[in-house]
Amino acid sequence: MTHASSPQRPRLVLVCGLPGAGKTTLAKRLAREMPAVRLCPDEALVETGFGLFDEEARARVEEEQWDRAQDLLAGGASVILENGFWGREERDERRLRARELGAAVELRYLEVPLEELRRRMTTRNRAPGATPVDPALLGEWHTQFQAPTQPERDLFDPANL
Repeated sequence: MTHASSPQRPRLVLVCGLPGAGKTTLAKRLAREMPAVRLCPDEALVETGFGLFDEEARARVEEEQWDRAQDLLAGGASVILENGFWGREERDERRLRARELGAAVELRYLEVPLEELRRRMTTRNRAPGATPVDPALLGEWHTQFQAPTQPERDLFDPANL
């Protein structure tokens, strides 16, 4: 995680997309360039010894990270959350709360075709230390994912970088 406070209005960046879309790559780059604190549930789960598919642990980590993000935003720091944000309701809740705290809010949606996601997942599974993910699961996840519509995207602030 990177931490630095911004001299400008604090900014919350929600990185949205399915596994393999490039969320972590984008979040790491933005954290350096903005600068901002980057919070990644997958990394926190691995660091604490939980599996990526432990839904109870994931919910707890995401809630703890959201609490931390709110504190950081209230203190003037910018924050990047790379939870994936599969559902509109969660994106709306984060956007509205961050605005209450005086922050600008960006949605960075990484739209990647399903076949490309499968290819990336297969490649990532071969990397040393990777937690294998069955690329076939992407089809199921794709049906559960609520892609942001243009009217929803219009509710967010323009990208800063």
